[in-house]
Formats: sequence, structure tokens, C-alpha cells
Amino acid sequence: MNTLETYLVVAAVLFCLGLLGVLQRRNLIGILISIELMLNGANINFMAFNRFLAPEPAVGQIIALFVMGLAAAEAAIGLSIILALFRRLHSINIERAQRLRG
Repeated sequence: MNTLETYLVVAAVLFCLGLLGVLQRRNLIGILISIELMLNGANINFMAFNRFLAPEPAVGQIIALFVMGLAAAEAAIGLSIILALFRRLHSINIERAQRLRG
């Protein structure tokens, strides 16, 4: 049976895996994917609370759609920054990117 606790555990696992990926990865693409995992964990929380607790039926869905749009914008901007970094350094390793100056 699907309960609120089941959805919250799945969302917490996704969020923790994303956080672990952000903290451990040295590759910028891996960090971007980990951030997407964290946003998906948040979306599962919004949808679960929408289904089980929300007085208005569409509030959680609207917030989840907003987060999806935010994730798409973040991915587009992040990939463009990674592409510019790769063209300059020929690597997407974070340790090599620390010596850049603005």
C-alpha cells in the first residue's frame, strides 16, 4: 500500500543520493545530474503532500511544474557553462576550474 511515508522515504533517498553525488563528484556533468536528482526528490515530496494533505488539489502539481521548469533552465545554463569551461581548459574537472579568474 502506498502511504505518505513511502513517498517521503523514496524522496529522501533520492535527495541524499543527489547530495552525496554533489559532494563526491569531480566531474561537472556528474554534479549537474546529482542536482537533478535532488530536484526530483523535492518534486516527489510536493506530489506526495499534494495527494495526501493538500486542501487544494493542484497546488503541489503547480509547484512541481515550476521546479521542473527551474531544472530545465538550470540544465541549459549549466551545460553552457560546462561547454565554455571545456573549450578553455579541455577538461571538465572541477579542480582545474579553480584557477580561473573572473
